[in-house]
Amino acid sequence: MDRLRHSRLRLALTPLAFASMVFSAAAQDGATTTTPPAADEASTLDAVIVTVERREQDLQKYAGTAQAISGDDARALGINNELRNIQTVVPGLSMSNQEGNLEIFIRGVGSANNTELGDPGAAPHINGAYIARPRGLGGMFYDVERVEINKGPQGTLRGRNALAGSLNIVTKRPDLEHFGGYAQVEAGNRDHRAGEFALNLPLGGWAALRFAGYSVEKDSSFRNAGDPRLDPAGIQDEKGGRVSFLYQPDDKLSVFAMADMGKEGGTGYPGANIWSAACGSADPDTCPDSPGLAPEDLDLRNVVYRGAQGTLDSTNWGAMANVSYDFGPIVAEYNTSYRDVDYRQTNAASEGILWPGRDVSPRGPGNPDGFDYDNFSTQYWETLSQSTTHELRLSSSGDGRFQWTGGAFHFNEDQQVGYLSLSDKGTWFSGTEFTMPRVNGRSTALFADGTFELNDRTRLKAGVRRTREAKSRYGIGGNWALGLPGQGGDFATRLGTEGFRPAFMKRPNFDVTGLTSQADMARFLLQGILQHGQRDTIAEQIGGVANGGDFGCVDRPDIGGDTIDCPYQPWVQVNAIPSQQFGESRFQFNDWRAGVEFDLSDDHMLYGTVSTGHKSGGFNDTFDVNVIPETFSPESIKAYEIGSKMSHRWFGRPGTFNVSAFYYDYTDQVFQDLTVISLNNDGEPAGYSLVNRNIGRSAIYGIEAESVTRFGGGFMLHVNALALDSEIKEGTVGDARSQNYAAGGVTSLIDLTGNELPLASRFTGNVRLQQMTELSFGSLDWQLLASYRSAYYLTQYNNRDVAYVDQAGEFVRGESAAEAGFPDRQRGEVTLNAGIGLTSLDGRWRYELYGSNLLDNDVSQKAIVGSRLNIRFLNDARAYGLRVRYQF
Repeated sequence: MDRLRHSRLRLALTPLAFASMVFSAAAQDGATTTTPPAADEASTLDAVIVTVERREQDLQKYAGTAQAISGDDARALGINNELRNIQTVVPGLSMSNQEGNLEIFIRGVGSANNTELGDPGAAPHINGAYIARPRGLGGMFYDVERVEINKGPQGTLRGRNALAGSLNIVTKRPDLEHFGGYAQVEAGNRDHRAGEFALNLPLGGWAALRFAGYSVEKDSSFRNAGDPRLDPAGIQDEKGGRVSFLYQPDDKLSVFAMADMGKEGGTGYPGANIWSAACGSADPDTCPDSPGLAPEDLDLRNVVYRGAQGTLDSTNWGAMANVSYDFGPIVAEYNTSYRDVDYRQTNAASEGILWPGRDVSPRGPGNPDGFDYDNFSTQYWETLSQSTTHELRLSSSGDGRFQWTGGAFHFNEDQQVGYLSLSDKGTWFSGTEFTMPRVNGRSTALFADGTFELNDRTRLKAGVRRTREAKSRYGIGGNWALGLPGQGGDFATRLGTEGFRPAFMKRPNFDVTGLTSQADMARFLLQGILQHGQRDTIAEQIGGVANGGDFGCVDRPDIGGDTIDCPYQPWVQVNAIPSQQFGESRFQFNDWRAGVEFDLSDDHMLYGTVSTGHKSGGFNDTFDVNVIPETFSPESIKAYEIGSKMSHRWFGRPGTFNVSAFYYDYTDQVFQDLTVISLNNDGEPAGYSLVNRNIGRSAIYGIEAESVTRFGGGFMLHVNALALDSEIKEGTVGDARSQNYAAGGVTSLIDLTGNELPLASRFTGNVRLQQMTELSFGSLDWQLLASYRSAYYLTQYNNRDVAYVDQAGEFVRGESAAEAGFPDRQRGEVTLNAGIGLTSLDGRWRYELYGSNLLDNDVSQKAIVGSRLNIRFLNDARAYGLRVRYQF
């Protein structure tokens, strides 16, 4: 019992190098306060504990590349409640946020497909439990022990969608022996106000409870250059709570359970469409009023907001349990989890960003050519997800020559999703809706993994996993299209004004087969509206048609005034409603790994591994009930890695130096392509949609090195660097940038061969310096982190020229990506984070100053590119503040 408790307490130490025992002067919750050893007297580094192989182990004994960042270190550098900022500490890690989805890329591998048919390419976990929809994942980042980032495919043990690797948030577990906790308050720039607490309650020495919670409010880093009545996107209003239970009556049985809930409000996640500012085409019909400015010459946070106010309402809750029992020769462990996501967002609508000289004065009686803020075109999102995981594992016990584990895994997710993009004041088009009341995904796997000790220095490793996956979906998807124009092309329909709410799952019917009459289609469109906007006209215009009558004609100043031709001409009609969406896919695949470890000495290990990983496949949308949806297969990577892990003593000071070289063979790579979804009367393409296809193959290789050294005077230096090269070996797709609407929306093809993968910088690295000094009244510690990331592309197009073609595919004209409004190269940047803390002599009070992104660089972390779209999602702007924590 004492041995087990000591092991659990050891895990509470910060795992980045030797971390909090030396640099976080705060005492453990409720434990007797002890003064950390002076740096000159310390002789070893604390072990960095990770669970990459589904068991606790010293990182220096793991044959692979991983990093662990402690909650204390992240907090000190201002990363708390901004999980994506961890990328500044981890070379090769790229994280961005689109509509609440945390997208994780590792070494250029990941996924930006956030639809109900998409899956992450780097698997997110909390306490080892897989998270299918990483919405609100940043809201779990409080009272955290550490965050583990595992680099490279983890197909055998981490399993589902660990193509690029995995990210695991490990929360603090209850302490069986000590009553205690902490209370923390925080204030910073952008009117940042936050609070956090934890309370640990032992229950007789064999069980314990831990309660934790947080709340944060913060103004946006974006500014409103448009309608002054609107708040910009990005205002945070978050809160959450967690309760954990640990039961350990003896060395054999352990039961851990946790329940948590998070709530996100505010004004939604921000993006900035820079197309109108960047476009500088010589074609007067493309962007006649645009200045053709480079992103580096623009303030990407000055957004011209108009119309609908952005809102976010998201609730994310879950429960998990882990039960393990040591039967002697075998340890049995059962893990289960449930996750429920209820996400709703109204996008903050905008007309791009403000550029020098752009006139955004509001339109009015004295300024008829001014900016029209009375435009409520925007997007509405709803994601409901209920997912469960079950895993049973059996593993060897003791210290025998053959250590093994095997088991079974099952995952199930049910989703209900809604998306509605409305065009207010539409002429011939009023929006696009995708509403899916039934979406299901399942994954079942059997796996086995083992390590055999050939002799005292050599170990062989091998593992295999067999996976079966299935997906299915039923719903509707496509356009709301109305033909209600006024004379001269003036706008004739209002839709989505103040108070508008889409029906989504409250639609009475999702069967559109046979709905071809004007009455049927009008009725179906109206059923998609739960609450009409205060100034909407659609009910008046097509309500009579839904009942078998005529179109109603509306003539109002805000839709053209006296230019509407009443009654409408006989060709006025409801053009289209969403199509029936259905589909299913089934796949089976194997993952495996093999490797060897060799100890040159007790402190120096060499290793070589070959491993594979997959990301789930799926199917695409369909726009014809008679057409079977096109499927795409799982992506796969085979990774080769060799490395060295060494603990050393330089000039009597302890340290570690690790280096690895790797090569990825990335096959069946999915790129977004364009497909024809409709034809005109002449049989020519008249409509296109994005689809996912296995049309790519890439090669990725690189070298990564990490060094941690403790020096005299309480100093520690951590250096980490990655040199990476990626190349698309094959892949030809439709160029979404080149849609030629004069020719029915046709696009040209672009060969991506030779391009770099998106988000794959050739070099990333960081240097982190820390020091702790003992004072007569306590202890002072500080740390400085300098990170550099070289330039990278945001899309697979890599700034290649844009070519426009006609219906026959013949070249019409071409221009550079910048001229067309699609520059997609993010220049290299240096990021500085810093923190300083003072801890009282008794260890109860701690005061911290922190700053992140101190140079206030605006960095594009993701882009969505399409016709007249170049939407950038940015890093968090400069943040700094003061934090006070009381521990008891």
